Amino acid sequence: MSLSERVWWLLTFGSVGWYLTVTIYVSVRGAFDIRHMLRRLDEQHSNTMVEKPQEPNA
Repeated sequence: MSLSERVWWLLTFGSVGWYLTVTIYVSVRGAFDIRHMLRRLDEQHSNTMVEKPQEPNA
């Protein structure tokens, strides 16, 4: 294998490794952000239900 082939293999595997690292990082952070958002929305929904009781049906 020549030097130029080794360089291209290194660049290829480095790029794929970087892409996988960024993809995994964004996926994990996104999952935590979505979980936090859903928890906050649930708390807000619970607070509005306590402050504003439902009116009886007429």
